[in-house]
Amino acid sequence: MNAKDYCRMVDSDRLSRIFCDLVQIDSPSRNEKSVVEYLRELFAREFGAQVFVDDTAEKTGSNTGNLIIKLDGGLKKAPVFFNAHLDTVEPGTGIKVLFQDGCFRSDGSTVLGGDDKAAIAILIESLQILKENNIPFGPVELVFTVCEEIGLLGAKALDTSVLDAKAGYALDSTDPDVVIHQAPAAIRFQGKIIGKAAHAGLNPEDGINAIQLAAQAISRLKLGRIDKETTCNIGLIRGGQATNIVPELVVIDGEVRSHDKDMLRRVQDDILGTLYKTVSDARDQDSLSSSVNLPRVEIEVYDDYPLMSVPSDEVVVKSVMEAGQRQGRQLRLERTGGGSDASIFNGKGIKTLILGIGMQQVHTTEEFIRLEDMIKTVSLVLGIIEVWPAG
Repeated sequence: MNAKDYCRMVDSDRLSRIFCDLVQIDSPSRNEKSVVEYLRELFAREFGAQVFVDDTAEKTGSNTGNLIIKLDGGLKKAPVFFNAHLDTVEPGTGIKVLFQDGCFRSDGSTVLGGDDKAAIAILIESLQILKENNIPFGPVELVFTVCEEIGLLGAKALDTSVLDAKAGYALDSTDPDVVIHQAPAAIRFQGKIIGKAAHAGLNPEDGINAIQLAAQAISRLKLGRIDKETTCNIGLIRGGQATNIVPELVVIDGEVRSHDKDMLRRVQDDILGTLYKTVSDARDQDSLSSSVNLPRVEIEVYDDYPLMSVPSDEVVVKSVMEAGQRQGRQLRLERTGGGSDASIFNGKGIKTLILGIGMQQVHTTEEFIRLEDMIKTVSLVLGIIEVWPAG
């Protein structure tokens, strides 16, 4: 079918109603249980789907696990999966939806929550269209994750052996005509610079100022855009107790992202080396400091998410591009600078692309989404299901 055929099938009132219902269910990260219960009941009632919640709550700290839904429309095809996340950023409690001039917005006191509940509404409407038009389809799996906004925790904890699908799509980006197939790898780091406390007015020479050392180290780092593949940022600094105390501890949190794994490690090594050298030089310059092994630095590095790069000859790419072509759409394959659940799924061996759904100015109280973009994404999801190959 072409885009007009699918778009004509969309019940825009129903799509709007489901979306509004979803965003008005509070689900900030680690508190997704209410929306999970809503969706469990809806999918069991409307579709007779196989619905279950996994046992990842203890790992993520959420009050619920990830929600997995399986449907089979009777065709003998390979299974395909679609992913969206259940949580929203703050301020995301007590959302009130306004609809004007074809756009959904909040009342300005909260985010809208289109990131990522518009994706959930789009998937529900897609399945409703298949059902009410008696359109057969192959196995479809939906994976709704918790705690995406605070580190992709739900996807990281998910046991992907519960899925039959080996490829699919995460609906979690902006432009509905863009398909993201590349995303950077990322590491997070935390450095603790430990100095020595002293009274800042009576005997400052007996202290070692950890804030001063941190400032020296940071001033020697290259931050921001390192090259076209790589970025680096220090986003948090915590330390000190009072203005009359020489600060003995500073904690620095930062990240590095890169589409080049070797460059990622080089920047990581430069950061660690700079922190160690700054502290070592300060210790060597003061014999008293050296004798008590102060100052010193403690550094931890975490792999945040892996490199994502899905080749254009993969079925997951071919299918979405064919679906777009059949609908007369010029979809564009692009890369992103951010991480998502798709990064984690790819790292676990499940080829996953990111689809745009139209959400704009996300993570702000000015967030909005156009109904027409949601309808376009419904059409693309149905097109993917239509062209998805046999197993």
